[in-house]
This record gives sequence, C-alpha cells and structure tokens, in this order.
Amino acid sequence: MLTREVVLEAIKNGRESACIDLRDYSRLCRFFPPEQAVLFGLAGANHINPLPWTEEAIKAELSKDLDFAFEKALDRRGLSADAMTEVVQMWAWILEVPEIAESEDYAYYGLPILKAAAIKFGLQHPIGDDTGRELKYSSSSSGS
Repeated sequence: MLTREVVLEAIKNGRESACIDLRDYSRLCRFFPPEQAVLFGLAGANHINPLPWTEEAIKAELSKDLDFAFEKALDRRGLSADAMTEVVQMWAWILEVPEIAESEDYAYYGLPILKAAAIKFGLQHPIGDDTGRELKYSSSSSGS
C-alpha cells in the first residue's frame, strides 16, 4: 500500500482528480488533516480527525464505495457510475493494484472494473457470474 507521503507527493506533482466533482479526492482527503485539503482542490474540509492511514481503513472505504458504485452502475446512472468507478480505481491505486487502478474496461457503467475490484478484495458483488459486459447492462437494454 502506498504511504500517505507518496500519495501527497503524487498530488503535489500534478496527479489530478479523475472526477468532475472531485468525488475521489473528497473521499481521500478524509485521511488527511484539514489543512492539507487544499492540496486536493478542496477548501474547508469539514472533518476534524483524519481517518487512520491503514490498509484496513482504506479497504473499509473501498468496500462502502464499491457497494455504492455497483448501485449506480446497475441503475444506469452514467455520471455517478463513472465517478464511483473512478473512486474505486483511486483506492486500487493506493492499494497498489494497477490492473484495476489503470483499467480502461469501462463497459456498461464500469461493471467489469467493479467486478474485478470485488473479486480482488474478496468483496460481494451483485452481478454473479456475469462479466459486466452483457448487453442487459447497457443503456439501450430495458433491464433484466
């Protein structure tokens, strides 16, 4: 897992949020003191005590965000699904899993990326044996 210092250095050196609404960095900055929130492009962070920088805490946030990402993807919520997939990929970057962090397999609202993350981290996912690339998950499908 990347250290807090390595993450801060990457951001200082130009690593940008992948989300139009800074959703990924708004989650990440909860692990840093409020005075560092400006580095994430977020002024006035409203947390007082940062979350502990531990693999357990990062994975707990990943688990919550992955559940929410699946919800958005399965509801075909394009912008939210995209943002939440980027959040999951950010956690994968921090956990040093480049095959997920750098994946561009965004078929059908990010479902292949989300499923890969769920499997990699031993988390539940709602698509069973599906890959996430099935037509039933497309925006043109009327659902299952």
